Amino acid sequence: MSRILLVRLSSMGDVIHAMPAVTDLARALPGVQLDWVVEEGFQALPALHPAVQRVIPFSLRRWRGERWRGVLREWRAFRGALREARYDLVLDVQGLIKSALVAKVARGPVAGYDFDSAREGPATLCYDRRYTVTKARHAILRVRALAAAALDYTPASTVDYGLPCPDMALPWLPVQPYAVLLTATSRADKEWSEANWIALGTRLAGMGIACVLPWGSAAEQQRAMRLAAAIPGALAAPRLSLTEAAAVLAGARVVVGVDTGLVHLAAAMATPTVAIFSASDPAKTGVLASTYAVNLGMRGAAPEVDAVWQTVLTGMRR
Repeated sequence: MSRILLVRLSSMGDVIHAMPAVTDLARALPGVQLDWVVEEGFQALPALHPAVQRVIPFSLRRWRGERWRGVLREWRAFRGALREARYDLVLDVQGLIKSALVAKVARGPVAGYDFDSAREGPATLCYDRRYTVTKARHAILRVRALAAAALDYTPASTVDYGLPCPDMALPWLPVQPYAVLLTATSRADKEWSEANWIALGTRLAGMGIACVLPWGSAAEQQRAMRLAAAIPGALAAPRLSLTEAAAVLAGARVVVGVDTGLVHLAAAMATPTVAIFSASDPAKTGVLASTYAVNLGMRGAAPEVDAVWQTVLTGMRR
């Protein structure tokens, strides 16, 4: 098996969840040429993994808001890029109709989940080979199991994302040790209260640890600035690219975050990570790593500040 195409289009956390399978695959098949199709907004993530030779960006999210003539032109260019190489296997680890259709466009046999294992059963109509992987397992373990079944190897017992720290200078970072607080998420019911973040940040400041607060949208920036003003020595980060975010997370003593893609990136960078849940189930999509990665809370029950603080103290880098 010399050339493989991985299809995992989105979202940020799900793209990161596929990376341990890439590490497994590269170890099991030395010298393999591995390409990855991903939504253009996340293309920096697969590029972080040294086993990925080529990233092919897909622009479906942007195309939805554009004129059809421009979309048709870009689709033809994407299709041409996707069909440049002949693949020994095209592996759809997303299991959606859209990802299966993309996989089918590529040149090579397509493998994926079977009907009961896929997130959208009809996606399996596009597959030449189908594999059973229970939906009860964590998303990371499901992808690893699918890749191992399709390529006939046994994955390691540890979860290794295989991501090196990006080599870049970020002169705005604090000189002193710092923690990253990921306060922003896509849904209001996943948020942790500002009072809780201020209490946690103030305790970190009392230990001489600065708090860095990243953001994505204008509303998230305003929240980060409010919190930074209330926490001694804290700062709201400038707008970060995904590569810059990876570097910031990798250098932190600890990362504490709500259910968002960046908290999974923190775990992938092997930084001690505490993930806060209040509106979803961490059993299947929480942080998972062989390094320190702890999920607190559950649907309808966010953790208290004291519980988060004790978990931070237990795992924080010294």
